[in-house]
Amino acid sequence: MDFSVKKLASGAGLFLTRAVQFTEEKLGQAEKTELDAQFENLISRADCTKHWTEKIYRQTEVLLQPNPSARIEEFLFEKLDWKVPSRVTNAELLGQYMQDAAKEFDLGMPYGNTLEKVGECEKRLGEAEKEFLQTSAISFLTPLRNFLEGDWRTISVSLEYHIYSNTAPDFQETRPRNYVLSASASALWTEEVEKAEHELRIAQTEFDRQAEVTRLLLEGISSTHVNHLRCLHEFVEAQAAYYKQCHLHMQELQKELGRLPNAFALNSTNAIATPSMVTEGSSSPVETDTLKIEEVQAPATGTRKARVLYDYDAADSSELSLLADELITVYTVPGMDSDWLIGEKGNHKGKVPVTYLELLS
Repeated sequence: MDFSVKKLASGAGLFLTRAVQFTEEKLGQAEKTELDAQFENLISRADCTKHWTEKIYRQTEVLLQPNPSARIEEFLFEKLDWKVPSRVTNAELLGQYMQDAAKEFDLGMPYGNTLEKVGECEKRLGEAEKEFLQTSAISFLTPLRNFLEGDWRTISVSLEYHIYSNTAPDFQETRPRNYVLSASASALWTEEVEKAEHELRIAQTEFDRQAEVTRLLLEGISSTHVNHLRCLHEFVEAQAAYYKQCHLHMQELQKELGRLPNAFALNSTNAIATPSMVTEGSSSPVETDTLKIEEVQAPATGTRKARVLYDYDAADSSELSLLADELITVYTVPGMDSDWLIGEKGNHKGKVPVTYLELLS
């Protein structure tokens, strides 16, 4: 019985080719395509890259969009080449609900005022999250997908067609031994053999060329790793910027809540933002009422220039208001909270938060 695995698997697609080749080799219907150790190592490295890139890509998708239905909808929109609708983040929706509730509860009351402030902050957090999602999708998720759908598909097709499909040609003369042909039949047979050998050489040359192309594609995996490394750095930077922005928004919210009437003690900035609580009875040269900011003198050495990252409104007369991108002089004094510095610009001085500054050398 002429049992052909290829006939059974015809039309099943490239993903079955390796299984077909392996089965035929086991059944003795095909000779194994021998590959050198370096080539095998390149294939193994490429398979490993594809495997882990798929896992990282899928989990990054879940991180950026936890809702499976939303992911499917966005996928369909992209495949249909439609514009993906802009989504309201959960933080934005929560902030809107809080602000709507504040209007119902009366903005003149403490609860209503607090709801309004917190709702506004939640909406800012939602906007920051939306910016982070967009940046991460462009700088990290898209390059991974481009590799899987582009470079890896090219490598895979080259492997399937030119290595695993066993296209390495072979030819054996099938004339029985001790069989004497007539002169005309012998000449015809010789002509057919020469023609077959010529086709064999052409096929072998094509196979060698395609094998070399596949080798070059596999060696390009190193460049893929370099590109993904750059994308990974950009992803980390996007996360760091996002969490830093969220931290600043929460600090501002804590300050605003601390200024509201009937504010709870835990809402003060120092209760949460300060890494170490000041022990009862201890005093700081800057925090005490007896020492005024104008009495603080800049040290002879230790002053530095700093660039302001964000606008900052002073909470009281001891602090210094800041504008983004302006340059100020900063320094510290003994016993001062590590989250704050003394800032000077022109004839004005006051406490400034470290997180709002980029210290320059």
